[in-house]
Amino acid sequence: MAVEIKAVRGVRELREFVALPYRLHAGTNWIPQLIVERYLFLSRRLNAFFKHGEAVYFIARRGDRVVGRITAQINHAANQYHDRRWGNFGFIEFEDDQEVVDALLGAAEEWLRARGMERMVGPMDFTMNDESGVLIEGFEREPMIRQPWHPPYYQQRLEAAGFQKAMDLLMWELWFTDRYTGMMKVLPEIAESAKTKHGVTLRKMSRRHLRRDMDEFAKVYNAAWSKNWDFVPFSKEDLDAYASELQLVYDKDWFMVAEIEGKTAAVAITIPDINQVQKKMKGRLLPFGWTYFLRKRWLINQVRVGFLGVLPEYQHTGVAAALYIEHFDVAERTRRKGGEMGWILESNKAMNRGMEMMGGRIVKRFRVYERPL
Repeated sequence: MAVEIKAVRGVRELREFVALPYRLHAGTNWIPQLIVERYLFLSRRLNAFFKHGEAVYFIARRGDRVVGRITAQINHAANQYHDRRWGNFGFIEFEDDQEVVDALLGAAEEWLRARGMERMVGPMDFTMNDESGVLIEGFEREPMIRQPWHPPYYQQRLEAAGFQKAMDLLMWELWFTDRYTGMMKVLPEIAESAKTKHGVTLRKMSRRHLRRDMDEFAKVYNAAWSKNWDFVPFSKEDLDAYASELQLVYDKDWFMVAEIEGKTAAVAITIPDINQVQKKMKGRLLPFGWTYFLRKRWLINQVRVGFLGVLPEYQHTGVAAALYIEHFDVAERTRRKGGEMGWILESNKAMNRGMEMMGGRIVKRFRVYERPL
């Protein structure tokens, strides 16, 4: 049968859109997210992306069978910031069938071209700060929080469709128990100098004032990441949504702010890997999924270092080293001994060098693709 592509309309088709990866990846290393969370994330009313973006959801069928899905979206904030006309695709899932892939990408391309876009880049769900890229290395490892997982044929099919590499995103494994073997010996000296010579002090974010600390995070992010590929500043609406999400995974040991003379110099947000809990929940709160979530503090033994950045004017102070060492110190007194850091752009030489200094190793690679329209 021919492949039919249709824009999602109504609750039934949205349910089919959401359900596809749960069927495609059953029995693999993929970890199902909460189904109810997926509906909330895709809601145009609730997701902050739709304050500055638009999207369409497509499903592919062969007869009565759903065989693929994709979104096409335009991030107007990103295009305005970079003075460009890029469209994006995301949420791509498909059976191992080139005809399905070509049809999905063709539908996304047609929708984007009709709106004047000149390049299609992805996948990203919906932005680079969400799940991004196609997994091309590390298939044997389970994904951590906010990481996609794909079988090897995804890369093969996208490249056969004419997409080329735009950027690789790296995940570094880091075990903080390796401080005496893997970490460069100069790092503790730099961290100590940051405190004694430059007056760096560390404090932990509080749950009560988390939204206020997100404003401090945004100051660092919007300055430190400003030259990164596809960077987009956080808006107030983005920060509101991000603060609400972080409340669910907040851990006072791992949410850090570095200050000099009472002013924010750097921020690190390290997130307990809630995927270890979601693996047991199998996508559902009921009947027993909620009990695993309540026990998450005892089930989670690894973290994902999501953000660690320094304001440009303080990059000479060694404040990043102070935050690195604090991660090792926290691991010594908690049950969370390591995990992964990233993603980090392959072009971000400073951060990748920092991971090498801490004794890290690259364990996953995700690829973002592009194709002119």
